[in-house]
Amino acid sequence: MQNNTSKMVALLGKIRKQMNGAVLDTFRYYGAKYGMNYGVALHSLRDMAREIGCDDELAHFLFRQQVRELQIIALWIADAEAVTEVEFDFWANGLINSELAEQAAQGLLSKITPIDTLVERWCGSGNELLAYAALLAASRSDKISINIVQSSVNKVVTAFADNHLATQGVVALLSNKIENHRAVVESVLATLPDNRSAAVVREEIAWRLEY
Repeated sequence: MQNNTSKMVALLGKIRKQMNGAVLDTFRYYGAKYGMNYGVALHSLRDMAREIGCDDELAHFLFRQQVRELQIIALWIADAEAVTEVEFDFWANGLINSELAEQAAQGLLSKITPIDTLVERWCGSGNELLAYAALLAASRSDKISINIVQSSVNKVVTAFADNHLATQGVVALLSNKIENHRAVVESVLATLPDNRSAAVVREEIAWRLEY
């Protein structure tokens, strides 16, 4: 039976075969920093994750490595049902850029049970990447409480008065709640503070409310 190190070595072999120099150049242009980055496409990494299946122990091992591809795979093979409040800091410490925040939200955090606590905590952390990840996770979760949506959006827009990531996260969350919670979304828009982030959110959500 393979241990985690041998599993990682095997994965790195697959990853190196799909190394993409053009993608690497794009990462460098946009300043997405990693300890090591092979530029492998996200769909390929998700395919590798599907082959592995749920493996929480391996996920924690891979996420500790300073390798983009291993960290992303980790977020897709981690056991969402095993994530407790105690583990929030572990995952938070690895979210060093917006790509990892997005993959964490989609692959893992949107599926966890204590999503309310995560969103409250991360949206009040003062860290834009954690707030962004939490908002995206909430936008995909069917477990998030609507009162947490309201308080968290106001908290983020107030804390990040002119922030692109914050507004992206808020727009994603409110957009996904319009269908079932239209009145709440309208109420949230009406109570946002007067700053640049709020103006962008109102503009982005206004046309969605028309349809």
